[in-house]
This record gives sequence, C-alpha cells and structure tokens, in this order.
Amino acid sequence: MSQIIDARGLSCPQPVIAADRKMKELGRGVFEVLVDTETAKENIARLAQQSGWKIETKQEGGDIRLLLEKT
Repeated sequence: MSQIIDARGLSCPQPVIAADRKMKELGRGVFEVLVDTETAKENIARLAQQSGWKIETKQEGGDIRLLLEKT
C-alpha cells in the first residue's frame, strides 16, 4: 500500500512542499497526495514531472487524488 499525504485544506505552497519533501525522502517508489484545489494539483503535477515522477490524477468528489510513482 502506498503512503498518503493529506494536503486538503492546506494553502499554497504547503501541498507542494509536502509532496517535494516526500519525493526527496523516498527517492523512488509510490505515494499519493490528496488535494482539494486545481492549483495544488497543477503545481504538484509540474513539480513531479520536472523531478522525473509519473503522475496520475483522479477526481473524487471535491477531492483530487494524485498518484506519484518513480521506478
């Protein structure tokens, strides 16, 4: 099971900082980030792609689930 960061309700840039910290901590692997704004989704997706991580997004009601993976 992947690790989950719940960044819902956090104002920018906190969701991006949390995702960046986890990417650096893991180096590779899989984890999820839950966000509730389009801005947070776009910023995390941009960061992930620049860092060589694959990203999948899934809308779940008012929440957005980002699955990040690097092998």
